[in-house]
Order: sequence, then C-alpha cells, then structure tokens
Amino acid sequence: MKRYSNRLYEGLKRISLGSAALLVVFAAVPGTGWAEVPNAVAPKGAHAGDDVPQPIEFPHDVHAKINQINCMYCHTYARRSKVAGIPPTSKCMGCHTIIATDKERIKKLTEYWESNQSPPWKKVHDVPDYVHFTHEKHLDRFLFSNEGMDVERVSEVCAFCHGEVKEMTVAKKVKSLNMGFCRRCHEANDGPSDCWKCHK
Repeated sequence: MKRYSNRLYEGLKRISLGSAALLVVFAAVPGTGWAEVPNAVAPKGAHAGDDVPQPIEFPHDVHAKINQINCMYCHTYARRSKVAGIPPTSKCMGCHTIIATDKERIKKLTEYWESNQSPPWKKVHDVPDYVHFTHEKHLDRFLFSNEGMDVERVSEVCAFCHGEVKEMTVAKKVKSLNMGFCRRCHEANDGPSDCWKCHK
C-alpha cells in the first residue's frame, strides 16, 4: 500500500501549475465539455450504443464544433415539434454547392441531390412507440425559458440526451434513453411524474 501511495504522490507532484490552470479554464468555459446548463441537473449514466452505419459519414464535429453551427440550424423542428428532424438535402446543398465540393462525402451528397433523393439516414436516438417524447417541451424548459441560458449554447442541452455530439463524426447513442434515465432526469429537474405525460 505504501508503494502505491508513494507512486500516486509522485505522479500528482508532476502535474504542473500550468496544467492545473488549464483544467480550471476548461471547467469554466462553455462549450469545452464541462460547462453546465444553469437551473438544470444533467441526467447521469452512459451507454455503449451500437455504431449505426449511415449512407454518408456526417462530421458533426466539423459542423458543430469547428464551424460552430447551432444544432437547431440543421435540426430546425426541435424547437417547435416532437422530433428534431433530419435536415432536407437542400439545406446541406445550400452550403455544399460551393463549400468542400472536392470531399468524397460531399460528392456522394451531390449525387443524392442530383438524383432528387435524400440520403437514407438511419435513426440513432430512438425510443419505443409507446413513449411520448417531445423536443419542443425539453428545449423550452432547459433553453428558451431558462434564465441565464443562451440559444448559442443549445448543444449543452442536446448533450443531456445525445452526449457530446459535437465531438463525434457520425452520431452514436451514448445515453440509454430508457425509463430509468428519463425518470432520474425528471426527478432531478422537477419534471412531471404523471405516467400519462410520457406514455400515451
């Protein structure tokens, strides 16, 4: 035990003051992965979901993190309906008729566009049919009606259920989205406990 304690102590001693300061910055700056949504408790729990192959390997990290495109720009229905929605190909082509046209992903997207087809995207975050979940109500509670929360930080709210998508290429299910997961979130955030709110 003593040898373990000494090794731990020596390892901790090696952490420089600069590294510690960097950790403090990451914890305090929104968008670094450690930011917190005000007036909310993020649901706990992780999930190792299956990789869902998509027709095009969509790089969420490039769009949401590097280019800082708001989640709701592409997923426009999230703020006003049950589903977030997959953007129409026309929205993608609004940029990609001129941006990154030499990339293989965009060439494939252009093929779909020119043949008047949408890429056959597959669902990643799905709940059973008997579960009534609405993005609109959750975004209203945690974003639009949440004092101190800016629309630019919507990805932090999305991360509650979808994980840090802006760190991913193709979206992967990293939260279980099962009843226990939802109940813990409702209990921590004073959400409804009436069965009929979520089960129709």
